[in-house]
Amino acid sequence: MEKDNEKLDLSGNLDGPAESQPVDLKAKLMAIQLSNVSAREWLQHRRETVKPWTEFLNTARFKAPKSVAPVGKRVVRNVEHFQSNYLFVFLGLIIFCVLTSPLLIVALAVCLGACYIINLKNKESKLSLLGHEISLAQQYGAVGVISFPLFWLAGAGSAVFWVIGASFFLIMAHAVFYQTTEELEGFADLNMEVV
Repeated sequence: MEKDNEKLDLSGNLDGPAESQPVDLKAKLMAIQLSNVSAREWLQHRRETVKPWTEFLNTARFKAPKSVAPVGKRVVRNVEHFQSNYLFVFLGLIIFCVLTSPLLIVALAVCLGACYIINLKNKESKLSLLGHEISLAQQYGAVGVISFPLFWLAGAGSAVFWVIGASFFLIMAHAVFYQTTEELEGFADLNMEVV
C-alpha cells in the first residue's frame, strides 16, 4: 500500500518538434526511411559514396587501354570507385524503361493500386473468406498471382532483360575506357620487385 502513496518524479526537459521548413523533392527522396536496419545502412552508404557526376562523366579521362592486360585491373578499380554511380545508372535505365512502356505503367499502377487498397482495408478490419481469416501476405500474394498475366502482356520480361543488358553494356563500357588515377599518374605500369 505504500507504493500507491509514493509520488513519481516525472520532471525533465523535453524537446518539441522542430519548426517545419519547406523540403524540396530531392531532400524527400534522399530521406526515405526503411524499416530494415541493414537496408537503411546500405542505402546511407550508397548516398555517401556517390562520386561527383563531373568526375564520372569527365570525357578527358576516356581512353582506350594500351593493351588487353590492364583492362581487368581498370574494370575492378572503376567498379569499386564508381559503384554508387553505376547503381544510379541502373536505376535511371529502369525508370527510362518504365516510362517508355505505357502498358507497363498501367500494369504497375494496377498492381500498386491493388496493394494500396488491400493496405487500407486491412487497417479497418481483417479480411475473411468462408470463415477463414486471410493474412496480409496471402492477399499480397494473390495480387501478385493475378497481376502476373498483366505484366506478361505488358512485356515486363523483355523490359527486365533490356535493363540488365543495357546496364551491363553501359557500365562495362565506362569501366573499360575510363582511366584510373593510377594510370594518369603513370604508376599503373610499375611492378614492385620482391627483395
